[in-house]
Amino acid sequence: MIENTIARINELYHKSQKEGLTPEEKEEQAALRKEYIASVKRNLKGQLDNIDMVNADGTVTNLGEKYGNKGKHQN
Repeated sequence: MIENTIARINELYHKSQKEGLTPEEKEEQAALRKEYIASVKRNLKGQLDNIDMVNADGTVTNLGEKYGNKGKHQN
């Protein structure tokens, strides 16, 4: 789905540069961009939630647990 969303965003961008967009297309473009950004944020949060940090004393802290994803991992 992400590939289709990106392709459509690009298509609308190129059309806007050549001939302009209808109001409906502008709304679609804004919605697609919002959807894409939300997806990127979800993916990044998922990756960051799975990072373990080794402290100087040898203990391991999961950043997801430390910063908001409580209870996912316990090391």
